[in-house]
Amino acid sequence: MNEKIAVLGLVEILSSLSSGIVILYLTYKLVRVYGRKKLQIEHDNTAYNVLLAGVLFSVGYIVSGVVQPILDSYRFLSGSDISKSELVMSFIGYGGLYIAITYILAMLVVISGVKIYSTMTPLNEAEEIRNNNIGVSIVLTVVIITLSIFCSSGINLLVESFIPYPEMPYQIK
Repeated sequence: MNEKIAVLGLVEILSSLSSGIVILYLTYKLVRVYGRKKLQIEHDNTAYNVLLAGVLFSVGYIVSGVVQPILDSYRFLSGSDISKSELVMSFIGYGGLYIAITYILAMLVVISGVKIYSTMTPLNEAEEIRNNNIGVSIVLTVVIITLSIFCSSGINLLVESFIPYPEMPYQIK
């Protein structure tokens, strides 16, 4: 058994699980507060819960792409001559930065999806969801998920640009 790969696998599982739980919990709370305070929607509204599920999926899908850049950072940092405590702190620092950037961008994609759908239709989406119009909720959810799928690779590439890759010499031919 390759111990380095096993440790890397455990690090990936633990970091994915912990960041996934935090991201989903934070998103759930933010959307619930927005729904309750701004839209005055109760928990038993099916249309709102469909939309909530779509937002959770979209944010989770985008943020899940940050796992590989975090692991790449860990690989590069573990190859350097820093102490284990510095390695752990750097891993947490880079991981936190990558997750924060990705989360903010994921929420912007969700908000953009809602705004785009709102401008495309003559409906008052908040009112329709408050009235438990599941059709509007499903279409809005699909818009958000589709934008998340389209934007995910670009967001992940942006986050990957922060990885401290070693400088490569340029070859002139």
